[in-house]
Amino acid sequence: MLESELDFAEVRRAFDHAAASYDAHAVLQREVCDRLLERLDFMALQPARVLDIGTGTGYGLAHLRSRYAEAELCALDIAPAMLKAARSRLPQPGWAQRALARFAPPASRLTHLMCADMERLPLASSSTNLVWSSLALQWAHDLEATLKGVHRVLAPGGLLMFATFGPDTLKELRAAFSAIDDAPHVNRFIDLHDIGDMLIHAGFASPVMEMDMLTLTYSDLKSLMRDLKGIGAHNAAATRKRGLLGKSAWSRLEQAYESNRSEGRLPATFEVIYGHAWAGDKTQRADGRQVIQFNIGERKRKMGLT
Repeated sequence: MLESELDFAEVRRAFDHAAASYDAHAVLQREVCDRLLERLDFMALQPARVLDIGTGTGYGLAHLRSRYAEAELCALDIAPAMLKAARSRLPQPGWAQRALARFAPPASRLTHLMCADMERLPLASSSTNLVWSSLALQWAHDLEATLKGVHRVLAPGGLLMFATFGPDTLKELRAAFSAIDDAPHVNRFIDLHDIGDMLIHAGFASPVMEMDMLTLTYSDLKSLMRDLKGIGAHNAAATRKRGLLGKSAWSRLEQAYESNRSEGRLPATFEVIYGHAWAGDKTQRADGRQVIQFNIGERKRKMGLT
């Protein structure tokens, strides 16, 4: 959920347009996905069905396919072009494999690609054992409603594991834009404590929240903006200003951002929130209370990009 109501037609258009360029610019997204995949190593889970929300070009999906070879995978994204790219990552069975698949259990070794809104999951209640989402939930219009939908489709004992962005993401860019005007130019993201509360309200049990700060560095502001455009992550607020910045406004933006330069590079901060929670037995506790565990990481990783 973002500060302003999202223009979902613009969100879909941006990600559709970015599908071809996404992988070339998604250094941070792959790093976060890898860290999220590592967290699965500590989960004693062999799911029969896995749902990947916001599958993008399928980097995480391919890893999930490899990890859970016998599971039925459902890959969901709002952008058709992203799903087309994700399909190309998956191994394509030959005629012999397709013939043998007729004798396999009907739910095994299948991957379904679904173009749908994460707030309206096209799955039956209690039908999924693992819901996975790497850097997609920040695009939910109503995050709590989305989490309730995830809880609905999870089977008792099922697991939600996700990564999303926190409020300090792109704080340098947000501050620089504030020198231009008061319009929203950078999406705002939800604090991990609020996400923990939403998980409880959605019916989840034993939420665990963690946070890392990652810093990418750039030679200039244009390179940062090129990366953001390349992954389709530009401002999609319904109240955003249309059109490009004029030369004068761009010059002032560059000047404002230059105040952050350190050791010859411009930083871009990303606050990454990792979380997981269990569906539990899907019955409400008598007192309604739960404990949320927060692990606030102090690690910072600088990743230099030209």
